[in-house]
Amino acid sequence: MTEKPSASVHASCVLVGARGLLIRGPSGSGKSRLAFELINTGDTGGLRFARLVADDRVHLTATSGRLLARPDVSLAGLIEVRGTGLLRLPYEPCAVIGLVVDLSAADSSRLPARAQCETLIDGISLPRLAVASGVTPLPAVMALLNSPKDGWL
Repeated sequence: MTEKPSASVHASCVLVGARGLLIRGPSGSGKSRLAFELINTGDTGGLRFARLVADDRVHLTATSGRLLARPDVSLAGLIEVRGTGLLRLPYEPCAVIGLVVDLSAADSSRLPARAQCETLIDGISLPRLAVASGVTPLPAVMALLNSPKDGWL
């Protein structure tokens, strides 16, 4: 088993079904908001399962061809809801990343080229959704999650 040391990144992560969504973007782009919306969608039955893995700081480890996400120990179970503050939620200690969502992505387009739909993190190729600044990401994320060809649900 080959394992690359953990790297801490400014991101959020939610476990949806059996796979993690890594949500990246600049400060204020809506990473925590999208994570919270996904968790609420799971709570209301729009997704079979959605639980927080990490908010603000995500530790990524490449191992055996998979990218694992874990929360920072000091922030485990905490998520920031703008205007409300920090909330404590149930969380998963680890998730295998299956999709990367890039918020405020400069290379987003209505009909993305194949190269825009993939990203490489620590040598691991992952599906990617690029969302333009000012666009609400939840509808596009839900479309991918509910796509029969993807096999998410």
